[in-house]
Amino acid sequence: MESVEKTLLERTSVRRYEREQIPEETMNFIFDAIRNTPTSYNGQQFSVIDIDDQELKEKLYALTNQKQLKTCNRLLIFCSDYNKITLLAKKKGIDVPPFTNTMDGVIIGIIDASLAMMSAVVAAQAAGLGSNCVGYLRTVDPAKVAELLKLPKGVFVVCGLALGIPREHPDLKPKQPNETVFFKNCYCQNTDELVENLDKYDEVVKQYNATRAGGTSTNDWVAHILDYYRHAMEYRILDYLKAQGYNIEK
Repeated sequence: MESVEKTLLERTSVRRYEREQIPEETMNFIFDAIRNTPTSYNGQQFSVIDIDDQELKEKLYALTNQKQLKTCNRLLIFCSDYNKITLLAKKKGIDVPPFTNTMDGVIIGIIDASLAMMSAVVAAQAAGLGSNCVGYLRTVDPAKVAELLKLPKGVFVVCGLALGIPREHPDLKPKQPNETVFFKNCYCQNTDELVENLDKYDEVVKQYNATRAGGTSTNDWVAHILDYYRHAMEYRILDYLKAQGYNIEK
């Protein structure tokens, strides 16, 4: 096992993997870490689909064009899940409140699934595996992904996680400095200083992208991320959530 420091501070996103199988004891360790994730109310409003079927991985790759989906050994799909508690409540004759019709209900499921995925990332990294979070599985074609995964009402994809023996070791991406992430007692009140630090970080990212191994670009941080936002505005996630039984009202 890797040290805590190495696991948390040297993590990179790996997209190319060896054909070697992940040992089952390693997968069981990852599963145990996922199950021990802290969740809202201990409601555990998430579930995970473990995909090792290459044909299914190829179909998901065809939708997303994300190569890590077909080259990884295991693909974990983290879902918000209110189906399980609804099924048991119905068996026991307990009324189910329309919690999934509220933004809080949607957010809680997303938080639980996200925390579970981070538990998996840390466990995989500690075990020497490579991983890559694939958010595009949530947005590329939600209805088709739900069909392929046979998702019932009350369940929707939050994010995918590709796992495997790493074939590459990407450069560590620069993250925002402490000054733009951590604020004492209240949100930063010195906007000028905040913008100045963000501008410096923008230049750091631009320099990283211009010199990194494995392919360079002219991307900075701010304009590049805003382009993602513009593209994401085309997604119709609300329609998909309604199709999955989330009729958000408040």
